Amino acid sequence: MKLFLPSAIAAGVCSLVAPVMAGRDTFVAGHCLECHDNDVQKGGLNFESLLDKGKEGEVDTWERILRQIDARQMPPLGKDRPGEEEYSNAAASLTGELDAIVQESPNPGRTDSLRRLTRTEYGNAIRDLLGLDVDVKELLPADEASDGFDNVTVGELSPSLLDRYLSAAQKISRLAVGIPLSQPDSRTIRIRPDITQEHHIEGLPLGTRGGTLVSHTFPRDGDYEVRIFLTRDRNELIEGLTRPHQMEILLGGVPVAELDVKPPRNRKDHTRADANLKARIRATAGPVELGVTFREDHNSLAETLRQPYESQFNFHRHPRVSPAIYQITITGPFDDQGPGDTPSRRRVLAFSPGETRSPVEAARQNVKALLRLAWRRPVTGEDVERILPFFETAFESDGDFEAGMESALSAILVSREFLFRTESDPDDVAPQTPYALGAEDLASRLSFFLWSSLPDETLISAVEQDVLTDPKQLVSQARRMLQDSRAGALVQNFVDQWLYLRNLDSITPDGRLYPDFDHNLREAMRKETELLISDVIREDRSVLDLLKSDRTWLNERLAKHYGIPHVYGSRFRGVRVAPESNRGGLLRHASILTVTSYATRTSPVIRGNWILENLLGTPPPPPPPDIPALEDVAVSADLPIRERLAAHREKAACASCHNLMDPIGFALENYDAIGRWREFENGTPVDATGALPGSVSFTGVAGLEKGMVERPERFVRTLTEKLLIYALGRGLEPTDAAAVRKIVRDASETGCRFSDLVSGIVTSEPFRMRMSAGGEVDEHGRDEL
Repeated sequence: MKLFLPSAIAAGVCSLVAPVMAGRDTFVAGHCLECHDNDVQKGGLNFESLLDKGKEGEVDTWERILRQIDARQMPPLGKDRPGEEEYSNAAASLTGELDAIVQESPNPGRTDSLRRLTRTEYGNAIRDLLGLDVDVKELLPADEASDGFDNVTVGELSPSLLDRYLSAAQKISRLAVGIPLSQPDSRTIRIRPDITQEHHIEGLPLGTRGGTLVSHTFPRDGDYEVRIFLTRDRNELIEGLTRPHQMEILLGGVPVAELDVKPPRNRKDHTRADANLKARIRATAGPVELGVTFREDHNSLAETLRQPYESQFNFHRHPRVSPAIYQITITGPFDDQGPGDTPSRRRVLAFSPGETRSPVEAARQNVKALLRLAWRRPVTGEDVERILPFFETAFESDGDFEAGMESALSAILVSREFLFRTESDPDDVAPQTPYALGAEDLASRLSFFLWSSLPDETLISAVEQDVLTDPKQLVSQARRMLQDSRAGALVQNFVDQWLYLRNLDSITPDGRLYPDFDHNLREAMRKETELLISDVIREDRSVLDLLKSDRTWLNERLAKHYGIPHVYGSRFRGVRVAPESNRGGLLRHASILTVTSYATRTSPVIRGNWILENLLGTPPPPPPPDIPALEDVAVSADLPIRERLAAHREKAACASCHNLMDPIGFALENYDAIGRWREFENGTPVDATGALPGSVSFTGVAGLEKGMVERPERFVRTLTEKLLIYALGRGLEPTDAAAVRKIVRDASETGCRFSDLVSGIVTSEPFRMRMSAGGEVDEHGRDEL
């Protein structure tokens, strides 16, 4: 096996292969490590020994080399560089050799045998199993992320976390069945203090302003007390309460109570100004949208004319001109009227005891139906008998059938088969041997990949028919599932982590420099990005449309932020944007530009690193521990950021990485730290000249987009890798690279549609297969040897 590389690339390869080749008799060290041999200068290097079959570490090295060649990061900047054709030929030669090695010795990788449901997956599973929406953030802690996603390191279940799951199961079971409460229950919803409540809130009726809309499940029919507290300033005065206002409480969009909000006679004493803001309402059991809002005052000059900012929540800089809701407390039921007819009761109590059906038999049928979905497979009589004693014990205690079913449901929700996804090696497979997954495992992988939830009845039926092992069936099921509303989990779960949109909640730009930033704008930024990607998925368009698009999604708040006219109201809608608007693809979204900035300024370093890691798949190595931050370098803070970073790059240890990151980030300097377009910074024209590794320089975001689209395989490969990590729940290994390349090649033939990437993933060897353990394994299925 021989590989010939251009001499310029070979010189860069030497530094990477030297540690691997040290001491190898079959390798002529002088030819490579010193790069002085004439054959090297002619481009004739023989790396046969480095490509020996079975040398996994050496394949790893060559995959790193291929990645750097493909990214045009080898040779380093400033060295003699080959032409584009030589780069392409070298990459093609190396790719062919590596793919041949993997094909001869396939290694699909190994996932943990036990993987706990993440908090998001748990909430979605409860929704699909019981028809019950619960706020899992109130029940379970957040999961730690690894390799960019929170579904990777989920093999552990600590005692404290187990307690949380037990408590959650009991609460959910009571709510699902509607068991009578010994005393009224209470729930408190607190509104973020940085939400502006001067305008209409999406989801609430037109003609209202401010307030909030929350999903709530009433446990039983009856009366409930809704109590509202208003936002106060540091002097304990209610903000904006200078005149009377009318407040409405709505259930499912229908007004059920009205309250008057009046300023007290003593304007300096608001102690009891909101003490009587409570109403007793009649509600039926089950889920509903509960809204609390104010009627809009169209005659308020202060609201419409006298405030220069869209954001109005900061008492000193841009105070509220109208009252705002701080907290809502829902207590009940009072005058209990029974459990009612709820979606969860219809699922848990589908069979009831009667003349022809004993309580135990009815419970057996209910448990069997629940287990089929909860355990994600066809169930046996033995499975049912494991759960039935929980019903029998509770039923025998007080003769209450529903109390018995509540106990059985709690047992299901804390069972290993529900809380964990299990993949076990077949008994007849030798250690360290690839094997094909069964239909049950494939169904779970598919549903948690695309829905972050349980397989539905269609998938479980496919398991029973044993057809999911057919790649064509996997593709058919995947395309069906992408059209289901539950595929929205790909956006809320995968995309929010891939693009760092989850970080938006922790971003608070400096209020003195960016006084018009509030949570309303933060949420609008996030939604614009989510809607763009949702459109690509739903319409099955090319994923390259994420980079360049003449369309975006705006509401009035975001349109004003962008300076785009003629967009009114809180509703988001698709808008065609002209080139001069400087909006469209992901790199022009305020969400991305904000999470890659500091609180006081932009950061070309963070932006460049973000693009290299998340869009191009070639992140630079972490900085050395002794490298000072930019603020610690003795450079005037009044200098433009380009000149300040130039001083940083004068350090040799910094230059190698910053020469890659900084030019990319500079291309986005026309956008400030919250994504607004600018031509000047502190009176100085913005210099947005940038470059991608191995390319000529360009100016601005348009040039950056053009450079990325000219070699689209880099973005498509990176998105594929991110999707595959998320789908498998493990980090990728060098042995996965061949599968990624095949997915990208196949998708490129049909225009890189999103469904093509998904189809390639679900039919790939890493998704359909698994490597058996190499010896003794721990309780999570990890090889201990």
